[in-house]
Amino acid sequence: MIGVDLFAGAGGMSLGARQAGISVQVAVESDAHAAKTYALNHPDTKILCANIRAITNRRLRPWRTLSDEMVLFGGPLCQGFSWSNVRTRNTDNDSNWLFEEFLRVARYLQPAWLVFENVQGLVNTAQGVFLQQITDGVKDLGYTFKARLLNATHYGVPQDRTRYFLVGSRDGHAYRFPRKKGLPTPTVEDALRDLPQLENGDSTCWRRYGRAKPSAYAQPLRGELKGCCNHVVSRNAAYVLQRYAHVPCGGNWENIPPRLMGNYEDRTRCHTGIYHRLCPRSPSVVIGNFRKNMLIHPDQDRGLSVREAARIQSFPDWYAFRGSIGFQQQQVGNAVPPLLAEAVFRAIVTANQKTRARH
Repeated sequence: MIGVDLFAGAGGMSLGARQAGISVQVAVESDAHAAKTYALNHPDTKILCANIRAITNRRLRPWRTLSDEMVLFGGPLCQGFSWSNVRTRNTDNDSNWLFEEFLRVARYLQPAWLVFENVQGLVNTAQGVFLQQITDGVKDLGYTFKARLLNATHYGVPQDRTRYFLVGSRDGHAYRFPRKKGLPTPTVEDALRDLPQLENGDSTCWRRYGRAKPSAYAQPLRGELKGCCNHVVSRNAAYVLQRYAHVPCGGNWENIPPRLMGNYEDRTRCHTGIYHRLCPRSPSVVIGNFRKNMLIHPDQDRGLSVREAARIQSFPDWYAFRGSIGFQQQQVGNAVPPLLAEAVFRAIVTANQKTRARH
């Protein structure tokens, strides 16, 4: 099977597709920094770095003949559907309509399968208007589909992250969402314990691994490597580090003395995820904008490094992120966990093989 990735970002979904045995032929991504990361890690995929609205049918024509073997997938810009962005969760936000581009490309390419992914908040944004238009659009294209909210912890990812997935079949083939893994969910400690000790503002990209033995979760991610890159940490001011010291595992800004939070006009309006210290023996909270949210390392008074966040997202250690530290953090936070994506795609590959066997 071959894949076409729209809104590719740094390539989390493409990596999941590759790991499931799908050859991703082309990807579309508008952000130049994310596109560089994608190109570095997916050298055999043609990357179209452009706004999806500028990608004409003519540019996609070379892949149209492969429709019978094609999985079209993607997750349009999702910040407007996030529960943390109340001001943009409405029909006035232009980016909330990018799903129409996904449907436009699907109408032209007519792939055998399509996978639409987005944040959990899509389900009830604007009283469900967007969700209804997406599902109606998929039906109008002639696809039968199933949709479900999937939590990454059920598929081997050490992160409590729920995403909406819609999987459609052009030819009416049956699809079953992947079963939850029966193994214990990996924890933050499983993800991070073998990584090197870092300091606030660390900027040495490549480092050897730490002395701790890697967990069963981490070992496949590091493979035979002796070390890896992206060990960069935002440099926080001294007063921010003071705040970190007051937050216990699982705590947040509420544990910080009011006298240290003077620059917040109204502390009560802080989101519960602000200044959250990760618990080593539990899955992580959502790795979104982990710099803006000031997510705190489980046992060091600093923010997360890019590699630590990537580990929690289930990216392998060979996967390198490019751009300034801010762009790297954004790429990791926006990504679909590859292991979650892999589970969804593997179920498509299985359904496709069963269909072929019957014929």
